[in-house]
Amino acid sequence: MPSEKPKFYLTTPIYYTNGLPHIGHTYTTVVADAIRRYKRMRGYEVVMTTGTDEHGVNVERAAQKAGIPESEYVAKMAVAWRALWDELGIAADEFIRTTDLRHVRTVQWLFKLFKENGYVYKGQYTGQYCIYDNAFVNDAKPGDNCPDCGRPLETITEENYFFKLSAFQKPLLDFYKKNPTFIQPETRKNEIISFVEGGLKDLSITRTTLRWGIPVPGEEPHVFYVWFDALTAYLSAVGGPEYEKRGMWPADLHLVGKDIIRFHTVYWPAFLMAAMLPVPKQVWAHGWFLMDATKMSKSKGNVVLPRPIANMLGMDAMRYFLLREVVFGQDGNFSYDALVTRYNSDLANGLGNLASRTAAMIEKNFGGKIPKSGPRLPQDDALAKVASEAIGEALERFEKFEFARSLEAIWSAIAAADKYLTSEQPWAMSDSEADMQRKATILWTTAELLRVVTVLAHPVLPDTTKKVWTLLGQPGTVCGVELDGLSWEH
Repeated sequence: MPSEKPKFYLTTPIYYTNGLPHIGHTYTTVVADAIRRYKRMRGYEVVMTTGTDEHGVNVERAAQKAGIPESEYVAKMAVAWRALWDELGIAADEFIRTTDLRHVRTVQWLFKLFKENGYVYKGQYTGQYCIYDNAFVNDAKPGDNCPDCGRPLETITEENYFFKLSAFQKPLLDFYKKNPTFIQPETRKNEIISFVEGGLKDLSITRTTLRWGIPVPGEEPHVFYVWFDALTAYLSAVGGPEYEKRGMWPADLHLVGKDIIRFHTVYWPAFLMAAMLPVPKQVWAHGWFLMDATKMSKSKGNVVLPRPIANMLGMDAMRYFLLREVVFGQDGNFSYDALVTRYNSDLANGLGNLASRTAAMIEKNFGGKIPKSGPRLPQDDALAKVASEAIGEALERFEKFEFARSLEAIWSAIAAADKYLTSEQPWAMSDSEADMQRKATILWTTAELLRVVTVLAHPVLPDTTKKVWTLLGQPGTVCGVELDGLSWEH
């Protein structure tokens, strides 16, 4: 039976396998995982897709350099990518590889729909091509460098199949107008609309000079262009030609870096329109993590790898830093000093210290069981008010993908609880009946605030919050708490 829950389908990019994940890939994937957890706690049936893009000339060259066949190379890379996501507590529901048979069938099916609907034709193409970014560079001349990565372009002439992208200028502009939140943030929307208004050129979607790719049936030696291949993975992950049976398409959210927004907001919706398939509801383009104000890239050798950080500070420390340090949609600077500072101030000395102190006092005074609250004083109710306000603010901000502001609201409540404990000093009270009753109220109030912030922080800190939940002796699982029903228990 189909689920009665509302559905939510979100994706990361399908990552290119000519190298291992760096902090930029990790950022997108951690964001997706946090949204997945959050939406589940709000009652949605959620599917999150990530995966590996395994075709193209760069993979060919990387495999040659490694001295192994392409199929063996991409299989090893896919295992490595999945292993890292597992280590970082990222629980994708679908991991699609572009060498999967289900994906190959979807790409060939989509192309067949293009042909049937009159949106592809054969032609000759000579152009300047960046083998590192897998893209022809329009208006470039022989000898030019790639405007994105700065490396030399190559002149390529070949027979291609072309997609009639030029036919979709008006349909795309009409779509953007009818769906004003399709492209986010707003600055990116304006950039894309301006690009489409400037006119669209037909797009090459096959290659004949490339061997490692999905073949075009009956049209050998044509293979599909790597970007057409990769974009289609979002659909093949949830059923491909039989997407209606799965019930998850169209995607509710594509998460991408700002450098690939054009592929996702111009080419991809045009492909789907040409095939008369539903278009995704939203594409969110986030900024880059910079190192010394420069974009990280494997070619520049300035990448930050996530595994050493996770091994040193724990996966949750990295997750927290990535979502707390940067305003989603803008560029952010990565700094090891900032990472350690966040870890010490917010996790070790913030949430961790409050939880361990509270649990220790409950253990010492009440045998490890949270006591019932006695008569309440204004300061107790003031902390309850802080917690209630944090629920509203944190959820409102998270719903808008304002992760840093959401976490700020949660940690403001933690700081208020620290201040409350310092002021009330339950550790200095005697074992008299009156003092024990007061201690019960103070520790119940602090534990209740901890319960609230633990639930709110769970999508970002899955491992830490499970530990705090257990430490407090709370029933069930923290991920099983419904956010819509979260409130201060009087």
